Amino acid sequence: MDNMFKMDYAQNLSQMMETQKKMAKGLETLMNVDYSGANQTPKELVFQMDKMKLYHYEPRVKDITKTPLIVVYALVNKEYMMDLQPDKSMMRKLLDGGIDVYIIDWGYPTADDRYLTLGDYINGYIDEAVEFVRRKHKIQKVNIMGICQGGTFSFIYTSLHQEKVKNLVSLVTPIDFSTDDGLLFKWGPYLNADKIVEAFGNVPGDFMNAGFVLLKPFDLMVDKYVSLIDILDDEEKMANFLRMEQWIFDSPDQVGQAYKEFQNEMYHNNSLAKGELVLEGKKVDLKNVTCPVLVMLGKKDNQVPPDATRPIPKLIGSKDCELVEIDTGHIGLFVSGRSQREVSPKIIKFLKERD
Repeated sequence: MDNMFKMDYAQNLSQMMETQKKMAKGLETLMNVDYSGANQTPKELVFQMDKMKLYHYEPRVKDITKTPLIVVYALVNKEYMMDLQPDKSMMRKLLDGGIDVYIIDWGYPTADDRYLTLGDYINGYIDEAVEFVRRKHKIQKVNIMGICQGGTFSFIYTSLHQEKVKNLVSLVTPIDFSTDDGLLFKWGPYLNADKIVEAFGNVPGDFMNAGFVLLKPFDLMVDKYVSLIDILDDEEKMANFLRMEQWIFDSPDQVGQAYKEFQNEMYHNNSLAKGELVLEGKKVDLKNVTCPVLVMLGKKDNQVPPDATRPIPKLIGSKDCELVEIDTGHIGLFVSGRSQREVSPKIIKFLKERD
């Protein structure tokens, strides 16, 4: 019995010493780790309108598509999620696959942007970006890839300007807001956007972030930081973790008027899916979307539930629409090994076959 006690004591002491060494090494790693690899794929600012900037990525191969792709990200968070880790960058993967890529950076709204409308974003900024690319490349149509809310914008844009869009790709895009799957969509119809905008003007990014954290409070506030102990002494994993944290908390404020319109039209009225949305006097009919469409969703997405995306093929007018479901979450669709193996190659194949 005495020998067993001594063995347990020695084992526990050894484990404590190993943990202490790991913590010490982890603190050293944390102080010196370089996590600057985000948003590093070379690109050039080619067009700007107010705070919206359009960037063109430098081609990485000689054989590129004739039809350029414009990436439209959501207004929430920043577009460099698509280029967060050098080894898992969706932008690099698309470029290596021969896709000619542009991306819209919405910038950081200030008080003077408070009254920008959804029409300003869709018929204004997106259309000006499309027009720039059309003029530069001397083409009639461009490809568009919309991400999350940017995908919703892209479907609206294509419905109103189908003559300018050759192919449409959407990732984790909500269109049918009637689903009550997921807390965000359960809360949406009950949030008083008018009162929020009345209180804040532009809705603070920190306010929006707090709402997203509450979707999975234990996972996003406790578990991920507890599990951080296991990677403290791994410089590469720590760098990836810190890049993600930097992106998560890099949250632009939301323009008051556009936020209010989106909240009321989508979450409250589900106007787009019902065919009742009117933008700047024009009815938005999704049946007008007749170009080839690739729709991709994450089966484990807790921000845009799959049921908000699955109805798209039936709502639009395209006879060439493919729905692809990936066994991952919202972020995993962009930053994961699965993204590199399944998502980007599928997008490349879809666009090249229809170039």
